[in-house]
Amino acid sequence: MVRRSSAVCGDGTGLIEHGHVFQPALFSARFGQYLEALGVLLSAIGGPVVPKSVLAFFVVALLPLGGCMQTTLSPSTDASMTPRDRQLLAHTPYAQASVPEQYLRHIVDYPRKEMPGTILVDTDARYLYFVLPDGKAIRYGVAVGEEAMAFSGVARVGRLAEWPDWVPTADIQARLGPYPARVPGGPANPLGARGIYLYLGNKDTLYRIHGTNQPEYIGQAISSGCIRMRNEDVIDLYDRVKLNSTVVVLPPGQSAQVEAGRRWRG
Repeated sequence: MVRRSSAVCGDGTGLIEHGHVFQPALFSARFGQYLEALGVLLSAIGGPVVPKSVLAFFVVALLPLGGCMQTTLSPSTDASMTPRDRQLLAHTPYAQASVPEQYLRHIVDYPRKEMPGTILVDTDARYLYFVLPDGKAIRYGVAVGEEAMAFSGVARVGRLAEWPDWVPTADIQARLGPYPARVPGGPANPLGARGIYLYLGNKDTLYRIHGTNQPEYIGQAISSGCIRMRNEDVIDLYDRVKLNSTVVVLPPGQSAQVEAGRRWRG
């Protein structure tokens, strides 16, 4: 499959990826005033009369030149899937969701200082990064925990499991249950295809990076604290990550990206 590239500004947001947001902005009152002023200026210097739609097109075309970074849409592949994965994912008991392109797997510039092999979760942006060498990372879209439920801090990968069983905690049983004491692994299981268990020292934090049977929630803060990924993506990540790898989960309000100045935090 051919990889597609899109120019993306420093906050990691692609113009193409955010077309549903950017398009209304183009025709907002303020943007319309800017286009009108530009048209008046062109007329004042003897230029031709240019329709607003044409002006808008050229303004948008110039945006990628303003200090944007490049991302590459990484082709979806089942290369990491086992025969069992293919069998279980071929007949899922849930509808396949259309995930916005911004939350699909991308190769991105990564100017932060984490070592290759590190996982970083940007809770605010709903992205998980797997750090590669040479200033690159694989960026995956994720669902994160609801406010006050999400883990944040620095942990390590203490355990890895394929199609793990789910053992609901007492808190989840009280809030969302009743559930069976143990739910066998499989496509209907909330942990999905893989579980990456976060530990502090030798203690299980009870937080996981895992697959999901609700892919429609990727990009939202909806979980009970764990970090959910599309099953295809968590399989891909699982195939890369190693035991004892560092996992950095940024708390809300401390995004890896900042709006002011469109610069990454180091």
